[in-house]
Amino acid sequence: MDVRYDDVTGLLRTAYDGGAERRDLSGKALWKLAERQAFLSRLKDHGCRRLLEVGAGTGQDSAYFQENGLDVVAVDLSPAMLALCREKGIEAHVMDFLSLDFVPGSFDAVYALNCLLHVPNSDLPAVIDAIGTVMRPGGLFFLGVYGGGSLTGEGTFEEDDHDPPRFFSFRSDEQLQEYARKIFEIVDFHVVGHDERRFQSLTLRRPGGGTQPRHPMPAA
Repeated sequence: MDVRYDDVTGLLRTAYDGGAERRDLSGKALWKLAERQAFLSRLKDHGCRRLLEVGAGTGQDSAYFQENGLDVVAVDLSPAMLALCREKGIEAHVMDFLSLDFVPGSFDAVYALNCLLHVPNSDLPAVIDAIGTVMRPGGLFFLGVYGGGSLTGEGTFEEDDHDPPRFFSFRSDEQLQEYARKIFEIVDFHVVGHDERRFQSLTLRRPGGGTQPRHPMPAA
């Protein structure tokens, strides 16, 4: 029987609620900062102003984008995580990936760092479609997850440091790009790291809308 997203959301919410304070105190690896900065540069080049972060956690990345001049909205499963987002001055809403309650086409960009790896393959196409729906044509989507190489398969990681243990779905490079291409154009794909820390970085573009910036973004 295939695992569905609805089967794992409750356990994920409990796990992340319990770990919110600890995660907010943790720093970010330099390569993650570099990935984030590179996406911000692309957003500036394309005149993207309004950004949705899905799986935003405690809002560290949302705060970075907001401090750099973007209009940011954060969503996550975890109310405890989002409380910490709001403490940072970020507009935040409890939503899952399949219930993004926004007007279609209302965001210029979406940022998703290490969150879509909690979505089973059975529901990943629907999640990617839901994200595409809230983006304007020509908008940019950063999708970053661990996976590929020796990281394959899906299931609950019993040795997880969260309680309860979280569900993960790891895809090969080819699988992940195949899912993405059903809705988006691939602007960039590259890999950072290896083994259990192998990270797949995709910058995607929603087709349509031309290539010119809609409203140029001032330098931060």
